[in-house]
Amino acid sequence: MDPTAWPGVFREGRGVYTRNLRPGERVYGEELRTADGAEYRQWDPFRSKLAALLVKGAPRDLWPEVGTVLYLGGAHGTTVSHLSDLWPDASIFVVEKSPSAFAPLLALARRRANLLPLLADAQLPERYAADVGLADLLYQDVAQRNQAAIFVENARTCLAPRGAGILMLKVRSVTQRRPAEAVVREGRAELARGGLSVRAEVDLAPFSREHTALVTGPASSTVR
Repeated sequence: MDPTAWPGVFREGRGVYTRNLRPGERVYGEELRTADGAEYRQWDPFRSKLAALLVKGAPRDLWPEVGTVLYLGGAHGTTVSHLSDLWPDASIFVVEKSPSAFAPLLALARRRANLLPLLADAQLPERYAADVGLADLLYQDVAQRNQAAIFVENARTCLAPRGAGILMLKVRSVTQRRPAEAVVREGRAELARGGLSVRAEVDLAPFSREHTALVTGPASSTVR
């Protein structure tokens, strides 16, 4: 296994891996590999948009030193489980609105103590802000028309001043009619109005079509 620019992420050939926090356990049927006395879980970019971002070429400083994460749209926990591997000592708050998706997420959290699931609406961060405090990393993957506005409100409420953010913008959840490029421009403009600097924009095709990752950082970051 070869370390990458992102601490805790490894490569072997074309594959991306994290060191398994619970050796012997799979979360979504992923491949397990043993190297140098440790077990690693393959991080499937077709199942995880964050893995797709890494494979497509994320910034080397994608995330800061992480103590607290706010993850919006945890679903069944595929990507969340790899964040659990990456930061075993962090507090990873996972917001999920759907009760049906929350049940397996809660089961996963029972096996991984650094996951803290919240059955809540990401559009109302004031309802969980007291639990989360200030996050070092804000990650959002919710399929709603006002995705960018949700991200801005959560950043305003819960993101530390020097924190980083990753918005997985699902173009077709915003509109079925306008070109993807126009939707991404509008998303960037919404973030800018909220005081967030977009320092990287990455199209996630072919792994996740109609998705673009927008990476934000402190206001002093260089816009690309």
